[in-house]
Amino acid sequence: MAGYGGELSVPLVGVTAATASDSRGVERASLNLSYLRAIEAAGAVPLVLTPGMAREQLEAALGRCAGLVLTGGGDVAPERYGQARHESIIGVSAARDTLEFAAIEAAERAGMPVLAICRGMQVLNVALGGSLVQDIPSMVEGALAHSVQEPRHGPAHGVEVEAGSRLAGIVAGTRVEVNSRHHQAIERLGEGLVVTARAADGIIEAVEAPGRRFVVGVQWHPEDMAGHPGIGESADRLFAALVDAARSNA
Repeated sequence: MAGYGGELSVPLVGVTAATASDSRGVERASLNLSYLRAIEAAGAVPLVLTPGMAREQLEAALGRCAGLVLTGGGDVAPERYGQARHESIIGVSAARDTLEFAAIEAAERAGMPVLAICRGMQVLNVALGGSLVQDIPSMVEGALAHSVQEPRHGPAHGVEVEAGSRLAGIVAGTRVEVNSRHHQAIERLGEGLVVTARAADGIIEAVEAPGRRFVVGVQWHPEDMAGHPGIGESADRLFAALVDAARSNA
């Protein structure tokens, strides 16, 4: 699946988007520009993948890519991991779930590097057979505040990173201050994943697939921290590591 990556001076990286309707009811692709800017700053060209793409179109697009970023957004349908919906569930999109499950399957098959962010980490976990805590505030006693909306780039809490993990090597340490905008978390791990970071309340904050290609998931939003001096260095390194892996895959 190296394709285009080898033909360009920079690799092409697929980025998943959502859809949203504007005030007139016109449906639009929806993706925060911070994802695209962070990928570009790391030296890659982003290619936006939208819900509703036919599977053959998605696979054709990914066939030109050397990496994949799974982005943040609404909740994964709990039916995907065998649970009834909690009252807190928001933003479920069957089309987006379908897109990202298919993208993960294609990336797995091709050995493509993957960076999974917030919802992206959750959908990766579910696609690999894991499950989610549907609502941290009502289901995890003593939990920290994990849905801190503003400032988007501002650290909300620290996470402890497993020494010797790929993530520890990327961020150059075993503690990172992160932003946080999620109300769900990983419950049962998906096949092939290991936990590489937790918050002080035990919530899983990062996962990876050891001994395999670059597959890293983080529960925070590095795209919003990237480029901010003094707080964004670990975020910059995450995107740089993905792009380095994509270059090797091209």
